[in-house]
Amino acid sequence: MSDAVRIGILGDFNADFRSHHATNDALQHAAHKLKTEVKSEWLATPSLTGADAEKKLESYDGLWAAPGSPYKSFDGMLKGIEFARRRDWPFLGTCAGFQYAFIEFARNVLHIEDADSAENNSGSKNIIIYPVACAVPNRKGNAPKLSGVVPEIRLRPGSYLQSFYGKEQDTVMEEFFCNFEINPDFEWAAMEAGFPVVARGVQGEIRAIESPTHRFYLATLFQPQLSSTEKKPHPIILAFVQAAADWGKKKLDDSVLE
Repeated sequence: MSDAVRIGILGDFNADFRSHHATNDALQHAAHKLKTEVKSEWLATPSLTGADAEKKLESYDGLWAAPGSPYKSFDGMLKGIEFARRRDWPFLGTCAGFQYAFIEFARNVLHIEDADSAENNSGSKNIIIYPVACAVPNRKGNAPKLSGVVPEIRLRPGSYLQSFYGKEQDTVMEEFFCNFEINPDFEWAAMEAGFPVVARGVQGEIRAIESPTHRFYLATLFQPQLSSTEKKPHPIILAFVQAAADWGKKKLDDSVLE
């Protein structure tokens, strides 16, 4: 049996997307730092609706919901995220992965059955993901409204997220590339479902959520993979890969005991 940490990336890989290459690279940056082997595989969203999807997801030590909406299969992405939440698999969601994590728990934990993103033009009465309200100044002309490096993201003191950066960190600088964010009218849903807000923008916008009751569950609207380098792996991705490695070892130990 391989000692490699196996990461399943929920999303439809597109070679033209910088963020998709950065996702693969960031995992290897973390692997090098942690002196372990990481094997990652992209799981196309339509494949996550099949009868054997859960068995396939069980074979991974961690699941990363990647950017790239609208996905080929809305239901597939939600099912992959639901598996991680329900089965307590180490989970990281970034950008659209963050948005769909919010949709997943709104639908399946809070029973807001038509919770959706404005991007999907579904006509839902409960649009919990809506267009970015305040555009970032000086962004490139064809770039999303919220794109580029944002210098002041406020971290919630005492959160797991803050601990990944270091307890002395009150604010961080991260890169975004998105046109959609959480509708503030539905902010209550995060706490109600057990996913407190742990990072905010300068106007109080929701930028990250986590679960204090899961093994590792974190979703960020920003993309930590975009600033990860081999010399300086991103602390969030380091923490995620470490959690996946620990879970993989526990699964192996448990299987030996059986």
